Amino acid sequence: MTKQYLKPLALALSVALAGTACSKQNDADTAAPAANTPAAASTAPAAAAAPAKPSFDIADLDTGINACDDFNGFVNSKWVAANPIPEDRTRWGAFDQLAENSLNTQHDIVDAADKGADSAKAGSIEQKIGLIYRSGMDEAAIEKAGVDPLKPELAKIDALKTPQDIADFLDASFNDGNGYVFGFGSGADFQNAKVQIGYAQQDGLGLPTKDYYTDPKQADNRKAYVDYIAKTLSLAGVADADAKKQADDIMKFETQLAAASLAPVELRAPENQYHFVSVKDADKITPHFNWEKFFAAQGVTIDKGFSLSQPKFFAQFDKMLASTPVSTWQAYLRFHAIDSASPYLSKNFQDNKFDFYGKTLAGQPQQKPRWKRVLGTVNSSMGEGLGQLYVAKVFKPEAKQRANELVDNVRNALKARIEKLDWMSDETKQKAIAKWNTFLPKIGYPDKWRDWSGLEVSGTNYFGNVEAASKFNYHYDIAKIGKPTDRLDWGMTPQTVNAYYNPTDNTINFPAAILQPPFFDANGDDAINYGGIGAVIGHEASHGFDDEGSQFDGEGNNKNWWSKEDRTKFDERTAKLVNQFNEYAPIKDKPDLHVNGKLTLGENIADLGGLNVAYDALQEALKKNPQEANEKIDGYTQDQRFFLNWARVWRGSVREKQAMLYLNVDPHAPASLRAIGAPSNMESFATAFQCKPGSKMIREGDKQVKIW
Repeated sequence: MTKQYLKPLALALSVALAGTACSKQNDADTAAPAANTPAAASTAPAAAAAPAKPSFDIADLDTGINACDDFNGFVNSKWVAANPIPEDRTRWGAFDQLAENSLNTQHDIVDAADKGADSAKAGSIEQKIGLIYRSGMDEAAIEKAGVDPLKPELAKIDALKTPQDIADFLDASFNDGNGYVFGFGSGADFQNAKVQIGYAQQDGLGLPTKDYYTDPKQADNRKAYVDYIAKTLSLAGVADADAKKQADDIMKFETQLAAASLAPVELRAPENQYHFVSVKDADKITPHFNWEKFFAAQGVTIDKGFSLSQPKFFAQFDKMLASTPVSTWQAYLRFHAIDSASPYLSKNFQDNKFDFYGKTLAGQPQQKPRWKRVLGTVNSSMGEGLGQLYVAKVFKPEAKQRANELVDNVRNALKARIEKLDWMSDETKQKAIAKWNTFLPKIGYPDKWRDWSGLEVSGTNYFGNVEAASKFNYHYDIAKIGKPTDRLDWGMTPQTVNAYYNPTDNTINFPAAILQPPFFDANGDDAINYGGIGAVIGHEASHGFDDEGSQFDGEGNNKNWWSKEDRTKFDERTAKLVNQFNEYAPIKDKPDLHVNGKLTLGENIADLGGLNVAYDALQEALKKNPQEANEKIDGYTQDQRFFLNWARVWRGSVREKQAMLYLNVDPHAPASLRAIGAPSNMESFATAFQCKPGSKMIREGDKQVKIW
């Protein structure tokens, strides 16, 4: 299961390379004629050079909408109307388009790796990626196997007789890379970030958040979930009547776990992510689950202790371990074993899982084509290995060099802003600058690549490959426990269209795949690049000073470096931003569903700070190039183009069910609101578009939020 603790603060909800994307065009539709044959060289007339694609196409603008009233509509409404969401997606926009390009490039890579696997160097990255992909695309073998690959795991569950048996099963399952009920992995110690420790944290729920188990509005989803559980069990051979009873028991079981779980807003607080205990003290919280035995089973040595991150959850887990009937535990473990394995089993399991999680919860009409699902498995199994091949194919050194220049310029603008703050004391400013000085930007891809030599895969066993990779990656992660934190490690693959800030190592990270239009254009003017990747850089750097990141110092420690008065002033300003976003009701015909301003606060602070910082960096760049500063492009000034590109990167639409789900779980505000939220608080936006007082996009006086 995915480790949670302190998540890297990403620019957007992951576009997930395993995730949705529209179908790649058939190769026959896009193939080009050979260019170097003698006939082509001697007889083909010289073709006129194709006109350069504009870095911003003003034909997309809806000039019938006043930019000062609805900036998102002005920039994006025509594009959204002309680009409906593909049937196998829940959303479609600028991020998704760029992710689609990345997926297609990766598809070429894995397809070539598959075809060349038999002749590739034994044990090479290319061979292993090719074999994993080949095994996943062998639908005939997967259909023939049915549920058989999972039967050994189900037999172990069937054999459980006592609470101690269950505890022993959990110990062994984690060691195999198959965690149940809770999550476990490595992470920097909040009190000594130079060292990695173990983190155990809440998990184990099949619905998105704890509220789904009790909120009256989620009654239909609860019923659908119980039906899904029953069908999942039935597909694996459980009699229908028994499957229904087990499903009801599982729902009650998870409802108890949910009651002891924290909500997404609560999990944003560092004090709810870290609770350091000795092994002896952990055993007092869970007297029926022995942590020393657990760690021994994982092959991990725990020195002074580890983080039992949500003690209330683990106390409830222990209570249920002792008091819940073994038969209910078996049903719960059986279902989650099948559910986790479903994407790698026969079609009936895959379709069943999609029907609930794709159609019912997210409103997605069609499943992704198989190659994208299998590509997702390659990414989850050997993502950085695939990234190594991706970078070699598409990432140019000059892109990294230009991105580094932008990072330096934007970081300098952030420093200047901190120094000029009128609400922060000199003492706290000095500590903020000290943190700024320790930022580590990472561009494109890791300086050192992972070693995959211990991973054994084959071209004929898809489920076995997934199991092997899961165990390999789990042990790669927990092997870090007790070792120094490596700031050069990456938490995203190079092929991911995203960026992130990590508070516990104070790094800002920009994968290769996002260093492309509309974010970054080597041929674009300064305004386009600063309104795109410049604002992304500013966003990630600002995360170091948002409501969560500001609770960590430059060394990555959860340490207060603020004066009491400065923190109070900061909280007053961020509270205004919470209120602003609480007022947004983004779903048409659902006026009662609002953005959660507290859940999205960190991202909203980063958007506002990042866009201000990028704007300042643009002004410094234009001072060095006054001719460009005074020149309009396609009738728009540099300041206008800066804001136009910011809005463009957030263009897109989302299906209603997915939008409702995002409001409950996503720490990012809806993209359409990110296009307008930060600009509405900036005087520079009002000036750029000559907005009149009272315009809907303009916040004046106390309604305007200024933080960094």
